[in-house]
Amino acid sequence: MPEYPRLDRRIPRPGDLRPFLALRGSKGLDRVQRRLSAAHTIEDLRRIAKVRTPSGPFHYVDGGAEEEISMDRAREAFRELEFRPGILCDVQAVDMTTTVLGGPSALPFGFGPTGGTRMMHAAGERAVLRAASRAGIPYALSSVGTTSIADLAAAEPGARRWFQTYLLKDRELSLRMIAEAKAHGYDALIVTVDVPVSGNRLRDLRTGMSYPPQLTLKTFLDASYRVEWWMNLLTTEPYTFTYEEPGRPRSELQVSGFNDNTTTFEDLAWVRAAWDGPLVIKGIQTLSDARRAVDAGADGIVLSNHGGRQLDRTAPPLHLLPCVVRDVGADTEVMIDSGVRTGADVVAAIASGARFVLLGRAYLYGLMAGGEAGVDRAAHILRTEVERTMQLLGVTSIAGLGPEHVRLFSRRAPLPFD
Repeated sequence: MPEYPRLDRRIPRPGDLRPFLALRGSKGLDRVQRRLSAAHTIEDLRRIAKVRTPSGPFHYVDGGAEEEISMDRAREAFRELEFRPGILCDVQAVDMTTTVLGGPSALPFGFGPTGGTRMMHAAGERAVLRAASRAGIPYALSSVGTTSIADLAAAEPGARRWFQTYLLKDRELSLRMIAEAKAHGYDALIVTVDVPVSGNRLRDLRTGMSYPPQLTLKTFLDASYRVEWWMNLLTTEPYTFTYEEPGRPRSELQVSGFNDNTTTFEDLAWVRAAWDGPLVIKGIQTLSDARRAVDAGADGIVLSNHGGRQLDRTAPPLHLLPCVVRDVGADTEVMIDSGVRTGADVVAAIASGARFVLLGRAYLYGLMAGGEAGVDRAAHILRTEVERTMQLLGVTSIAGLGPEHVRLFSRRAPLPFD
């Protein structure tokens, strides 16, 4: 057996140890910023949010319908895809700007509409809008949000705002909200069409989370040791829903009777007549419905299974995306949501043909983790991931992303759709 030379050893000097003992400084960071600085992914923000938020609101955001198969498959579709990078490309400067629905966006994604946002954190929709404005991206207020159309517009007048609504039983209420959004400078209208009835969200039933949210003894006890959440709720203005009108009791319009399950494609005509700006139909899950939405006057469509919160066992929107883009993408702006959790997912969706990506859970995790600063952190994480992924693919602009950069896979056949 050969003899190996021994290492030359010496007593270490203090100066030799200094580089190994350098600690990350947190000087100048407040308590919230220190907490958020440890989050490097949206999943990190999710873990912080779970600790800091009562079970009802957290699982309302985090969960899906029934067995959550739709939700898991939407996420799985992004995990299974394959990137195909180019090499030896100058990627020092990356342009992530894009145009969507006639206006600019600094990034290829925006913050989509979510209901009951102030139940996740008292800062609510105003905080999300301000963070979106700083990021240079649009934000869509939900008609079942917890801030009024006018109040949100006043919170950040220069921000790009969209408004989301449903085809309501109370058509006059719909028309009044649409008119108010137009008067306050919202530049696009999103009509969500995949909620003829609410999905069977078992997590909400098990945590005692109702909608509109109500504090029961169970939810009160669960919230009691989340002191910051509880104090925020108690010491800020009581939340009201975006659709609520002064002098009209909330009980007159509960979510169980909110949507009209008799509506058809013909009902889009009165929405189109009431809104002269960009009109987007959200909740498309088949190629034939994409065609019909375009024929009904939609300027854009969102391929979406509602984040897996409505019908379970639906197809991942990402798998539907390429065939819809081929069929209607020349005349319509095709967007996507559901399952998007990282900047790499955003890039994959754009490369697969999407004009734009909407996120919901991602920024809500940030909101629950740290209020407005948490939404800023979510936007920063996603922006950094988009930029890095584009650089590693060898692409320097959103327009440069294409199907040559990504390949989709599925353990379940058939693909593609027809």
